Amino acid sequence: MPSSSGPSIDTITEGGRVTQVGEGQEADESAPPVMTFGAPTAGEILAERYELVEHINNDSAGRLVWRGVDVILRRPVAVVLRYPGGDSATEMLQAAVAASRVIHPNLVGVYDAIDEAERAYVVREWVDGQSLRDLAAEGPLDPARATAIGNAVASALAAVHATGMVHGNVHPGTVMISDEGRVVLADARTDGADSQENDIRAVGGVLYFALTGHWPHSEAPLHGATAGHGRAAIPDAVRDAGGGIAAPRQVRAGVPAYLDDLTMDLLDAEIAPPSSDVLAAELARLDVPAEDEHYLENSGPLRFAADTEEEPSPLAAAGGRKVAVGIAGLLAVALVGLLIGISALNGDDKKPQNNPAAAPTSNAPAGEATPAAVTLRNLRVQTVRIIDPDGKRDELAGADKITDGDSDKGWGTDTYTTAKFGNRKSGMGVLLDLGSPHTVKSVQAVLSSQGATAQLLAGSAGFPSTSNGDKQLVASYKTEIGVLKDHDGTTMAFNGFGADQKYQYLLFWVTELPASDRGFQVDIQEITVQGT
Repeated sequence: MPSSSGPSIDTITEGGRVTQVGEGQEADESAPPVMTFGAPTAGEILAERYELVEHINNDSAGRLVWRGVDVILRRPVAVVLRYPGGDSATEMLQAAVAASRVIHPNLVGVYDAIDEAERAYVVREWVDGQSLRDLAAEGPLDPARATAIGNAVASALAAVHATGMVHGNVHPGTVMISDEGRVVLADARTDGADSQENDIRAVGGVLYFALTGHWPHSEAPLHGATAGHGRAAIPDAVRDAGGGIAAPRQVRAGVPAYLDDLTMDLLDAEIAPPSSDVLAAELARLDVPAEDEHYLENSGPLRFAADTEEEPSPLAAAGGRKVAVGIAGLLAVALVGLLIGISALNGDDKKPQNNPAAAPTSNAPAGEATPAAVTLRNLRVQTVRIIDPDGKRDELAGADKITDGDSDKGWGTDTYTTAKFGNRKSGMGVLLDLGSPHTVKSVQAVLSSQGATAQLLAGSAGFPSTSNGDKQLVASYKTEIGVLKDHDGTTMAFNGFGADQKYQYLLFWVTELPASDRGFQVDIQEITVQGT
């Protein structure tokens, strides 16, 4: 058995872009040959931990994809091997390190990355299921399921983009749907220049594909799933003589106008796309049971606005394209196939003047106000304090650094002998008081190291800053927004907020500490809350 003498996932320099390689895609016919020297065999144990069980196939880059078992934790894993290792595998391993630091329910987790010189491999979460590409091969999806998949992909990208990284490979072959219905995004790449904007536009491509079975980005390379190339080909979109793509409603029946408009806006290069967190929030709003879709048909146009404290000017549309408002501030609206331009905002804080002659008509019933635009922003935390119901209350100083906008400074726990606070505390937390109830869409916490377990809870009162007050607070906070166990990234993202609920008090509650050089300890560098 080859020795695991190379660097592990904790010792490789972090790269600049996320990757989760090898999703069991069919091999591209032009993939480079794989070296057979020292080829793995079933039953072989890598790094004294990962047993190879079955060779699934090779990905489009010629890497071998195996199903395996972590013999220590007794869980299934995917093992992606590359021959040779060494310098030629540096990019793959560096990107795996970056991926391991972003944890989200809709991202495939990366567990380990090892270089053995003659070969290198990445160990990641095993997903029992199929790709969106394979699922849609049976026929286009119903709009509700397409929306749910788009919502999951946008939420995953929001977590990736919050760290400053880019996925760079969003397409039907990298969107995986487990047998239990969980949607995960995987197999990002580091090759070639890409941007967060392209990631967001690719969500439009995923929606288009889910609704029609066609891919609208035929000019973009799809690793292992390029339109019109190889065994994993995806049909190109229906196009007119000028190369313009047909809208989903023109390809098939039953696509709601609001979903058709959103999809086409994301694909329109003339319309600046929203940020991934704003897109995720809007798709979460649209991700409703099929019996409630009639509400969305009359809920007004979809629109996105820059992150600003000002209220956006109301826009409406009468059955035509809904227009996304980009960060540059360009506002436009379409009316029944006729595009009408309105005043551009040239980077200043002036609101557009009310011009009745140019104002678009509203499709809201008479006497009803046009629905407000979806505008996400960072919410101001009015009060932040440390919750320590079981301690001596000597770890409370510095809480204000958690929400000061500087992720280089934060608050930290003492160092303990075990992950469970030396078996002396049920946990410690950070209470966030928003000052008044708000619609909250996401909370992100940046930690100093990986390996912590934490949950986000909501309550209805702040309670006194005393030991008894802290105990009453922890006992009364029963609404669980989310929980992340043995978190293998440094950024925790929570998005499980009720669409019709408002929140004022949020508790970030840590129950297990990560290991450090001297024991078990964590610093909470920054917590941000986004909503309206």
